Amino acid sequence: MFTERQGSSCMIRRVSILCVGKLKEPFYIDAVSEYAKRLRRFCKLDVQELPEERLPDRPSRARIDAALAKEAAAIREKLPGGGKIVALCIEGQLCSSEELSRRMENYAGAGDSRLTFLLGGSYGLHDSVKACADWKLSLSPMTFPHHLARVMLLEQLYRAYQISAGGQYHK
Repeated sequence: MFTERQGSSCMIRRVSILCVGKLKEPFYIDAVSEYAKRLRRFCKLDVQELPEERLPDRPSRARIDAALAKEAAAIREKLPGGGKIVALCIEGQLCSSEELSRRMENYAGAGDSRLTFLLGGSYGLHDSVKACADWKLSLSPMTFPHHLARVMLLEQLYRAYQISAGGQYHK
């Protein structure tokens, strides 16, 4: 059960998000910019967009797997050193905003100052990338566009920091 905290000084200081796919729609770009601005108060945020492999309509499983393998290689190349890795995937663990905040506090309390989130493209993440993650997280059992998932992740990170700080944002 969640109990009110008076603000924890022990929280992740560096957050990296490696995203497959480039944002094009202005409403996604605006939302990402807004949450990135809000998060600056709490952490150093680094969001990197990696190219999404182009696939034909209705690609074969083999073509999808090959594309995911190429995207996985690009992700591994950009992984920062140190800290914990969180892969966002449908089969990941569901958690509340309070649980996310607590987990981030626990990572920081254990000496991790960096948290890296991996967000795949429209076909998700390659199994090899998920296997290297310290935690697999699901935002929902529902399916969302990966660009919207980026916005949702940033909002939840902002909410987690607000919870940890005892802010009024999370009601």
